[in-house]
Amino acid sequence: MSKGLSEKPLIHDTAVVRDCMVGRYTEIDERCQLVECDFGDYSYMIRDSEAWAAKIGKFVNIASHVRINATNHPIWRATQHHFTYRAGDYFEGESHEESFFDWRRGNAITIGHDVWIGHGAIILPGVSVGNGAVVGAGAVVTKDVEPYTIVAGVPAKPIRRRFAEETAARMDALSWWDWEHDRLHRALADFRALTAEQFLETYAG
Repeated sequence: MSKGLSEKPLIHDTAVVRDCMVGRYTEIDERCQLVECDFGDYSYMIRDSEAWAAKIGKFVNIASHVRINATNHPIWRATQHHFTYRAGDYFEGESHEESFFDWRRGNAITIGHDVWIGHGAIILPGVSVGNGAVVGAGAVVTKDVEPYTIVAGVPAKPIRRRFAEETAARMDALSWWDWEHDRLHRALADFRALTAEQFLETYAG
């Protein structure tokens, strides 16, 4: 049965979406949390995933149980417990330590277009993931991921490239993710049937 994705984002009743810009033809599934994020057109987030302070591109595929900009604790303090930076939850008259959260905002995540993030992956603060990249299931990403590169493991390391550098550069230049909805539909059969190189020959000349 069709989900009926449309210009209006499809946000599950159990999801939390706060202080976000959410694009067209997007889906945010059951029990997901999206806070202080830009969430690009056609991107989706499957069950129980969370993103905080992130710029997420178009056509990003986020599997279940993914954490984007996972929390850090102040391990340099006498205690790393969050009563020190969420003090308002514990002590009357105290407030949260906003400078602690500002550090995470200042180390926001950037995820390019057409990225696939596998089940249970964790992306730590300050990381950028390039266009067309793949993050393997269960990976812990501590460093930037190059465009069109597949990474996996703990910590995540490059496995191989999806495309040769020349193909990747041509794909970026084509920027099919910026096409209008009707043009995407007209090209659907070619997206399904053609290799990346064949697709570029057809649409990039």
